[in-house]
Amino acid sequence: MVRTLDDLDAAGAAVGVRVDINSPIDDDGALADDTRLQAHVDTLDELAARDARVVVLAHQGRPGSDDFTTLAAHADRLDDLLDAPVSYHDTTFGQDARDAITDLAHGHVLVLENTRFYSEEVMSFDPEVAAETHLVTGLVPALDAYVNDAFAAAHRSQPSLVGFPAALPGYAGRVMERELDALGDIGSTPTPRVYVLGGAKVDDSIDVAASVLDSGLADRVLTTGVVGNTFLHASGVDLGPASTEVVKDRAGEALTRAEELLDTYGDRIALPVDVAVERDDERIEVAVEDLPSDDPAMDIGSETVAAYGDVLDDAGTAILNGPAGVFEMDAFSVGTRDLFEAARAAEYTVVGGGDTAAALRRLGLSGFDHVSTGGGAALTLLTGESLPAVEALS
Repeated sequence: MVRTLDDLDAAGAAVGVRVDINSPIDDDGALADDTRLQAHVDTLDELAARDARVVVLAHQGRPGSDDFTTLAAHADRLDDLLDAPVSYHDTTFGQDARDAITDLAHGHVLVLENTRFYSEEVMSFDPEVAAETHLVTGLVPALDAYVNDAFAAAHRSQPSLVGFPAALPGYAGRVMERELDALGDIGSTPTPRVYVLGGAKVDDSIDVAASVLDSGLADRVLTTGVVGNTFLHASGVDLGPASTEVVKDRAGEALTRAEELLDTYGDRIALPVDVAVERDDERIEVAVEDLPSDDPAMDIGSETVAAYGDVLDDAGTAILNGPAGVFEMDAFSVGTRDLFEAARAAEYTVVGGGDTAAALRRLGLSGFDHVSTGGGAALTLLTGESLPAVEALS
């Protein structure tokens, strides 16, 4: 059982709130997109309105990456988005951070520095060990409660995600609560249950396919994108040199697992029947039986969309994860747009986060029952598994 904000007596309390506002960063260090910040407005504004002293914990980027930077710009943007005043402090734990929390006025929000500036936060721990890290022990004396609203990072077990609820009363924020309500019991959704797996993260998608087919969660798996090309290659189709190179680069050892899945569940795994290639800067659709093609496959074709649409028409639940093609290019966004529109015919539709949510925003698609804020975390729940950060709250 996970407690929520409804169970928290927030008035006057210093509440540490872990959010996931990891965002694209421009060359000049500014935020390129504030979608993830907007997702947490409800939780932060509610706590501030309830007279809490709200202390925001978050990460940005990874050590060595171009987007590994401070949270100063995030604090500025939150100050615009929230009804409550927002300030920024350039440390995360220690006496200076504790003093800043103590001095924080009721109903105000304080953004502490990027948790990943400290090496402990890029490591994984059991909750009891995480509770003894410098990051956690350096902040716990100044906090009364901990709220985890960072669903997108909930599949990880870093100190800021699993350590605090071992030392403080822990609660789920509104984002976390909505995600768990929508995804936490996927096995109870209407059947037949159809998983549409695409995108470029072939390893992850094949793991998902194996898990949901083995467990019986999925009645059908429809493959698109590089995932679909991988299954075509595994079935013996010669895609052509350009597409085959991409498949071997992205899939690696997962190719063998794809072959095994086809041997075991071939009738429940649908493969594209045509692909769209780029030829002379134009979109050309090629039937699978007419492959190989020297041109790279960039999208599924219209016949595949039609065939998959027939399956989705009869679906009780449609679960979409990963775009069907290179949706960033207008000519090759067609498959993603048409397939996602077809999925809305299902009784209940769930869209995974990450690149899938980005595709929805770019293509202006809406009307789904739930669009997740998390990629890896959503995939974990959609396979019926548990999340370390949620287990820590429990």
